[in-house]
Amino acid sequence: MRILVTNDDGVESPGIQALACALHAAGHELLVVAPSGERSGSGAAIGRLHRSGPLACTDVEWPQLAGVTVHAIDATPAAAVYAGCLGAFGPPPDVVASGINPGANTGHLVLHSGTVGAALTAATLGFPALAVSIAWGDSFHWETAATLAALAIDWVAAGVPAAARGIAPRVLNLNAPNVVLADVAGVREAQLATFAEAWGAERRPGEVVLRYEGHSGDTLTGSDVALVKAGYATVTPLRGITRAEAGSGAGAGGDDDGDHDGNDDGNDDGRGAAEMIGAALASIGSPP
Repeated sequence: MRILVTNDDGVESPGIQALACALHAAGHELLVVAPSGERSGSGAAIGRLHRSGPLACTDVEWPQLAGVTVHAIDATPAAAVYAGCLGAFGPPPDVVASGINPGANTGHLVLHSGTVGAALTAATLGFPALAVSIAWGDSFHWETAATLAALAIDWVAAGVPAAARGIAPRVLNLNAPNVVLADVAGVREAQLATFAEAWGAERRPGEVVLRYEGHSGDTLTGSDVALVKAGYATVTPLRGITRAEAGSGAGAGGDDDGDHDGNDDGNDDGRGAAEMIGAALASIGSPP
């Protein structure tokens, strides 16, 4: 299987090297295309690709993977995925593997993660993808996350026939505890944790400081955050940008009534967004 390997920490990160080595040892053909430097927190951003001109790209070698060319591109992880999946470096891959990120990508963090953003970008291009992260620590047991990734890649790739039938490619978010492999408590499918972080923002002369202040609530049992803390590896299938059900009481438990109280309690009179906005537009004398 041909696998595009990328990350958001750059080609010199030990995480991507551990991931690539594990996949290579499992017998897969590798195409490594990753940012030339640190691009953490870039989400699925691709920048002004069609207006910025060519992207600088150099080839490097990793001694532990002799014969595998590593393409270091001056771009975000998502843009690296574009380049690799669209054929800039030869035949497109069968699947994309992104990581290993130092620090878990759990809960709402998947929105901001360049590791996960690369995987979701691959899916928009029609390729199944795996995002791999390991819980934070003073040092990292990269081999634990790498081994789990090599075992997970077959499940991810198995969704290709479904994708050929018009079903979205599989995207799997894997988070490993930062322990030796023998100490992993097991593998559990997990829900994304709800937002429970406390942040502060402060304006100073000439700058703004955003400050992480810790968690603001209890972690839900069964969430990815709780399970990783308990020593489990978690897997969470993700879906990219899709239309949400909204209006006509079809909130599916969400808050689509406009009052931001976390509940769809009917304050929109059961009308959909287009109907409400159209009525408001008509009320100010503009054509519907």
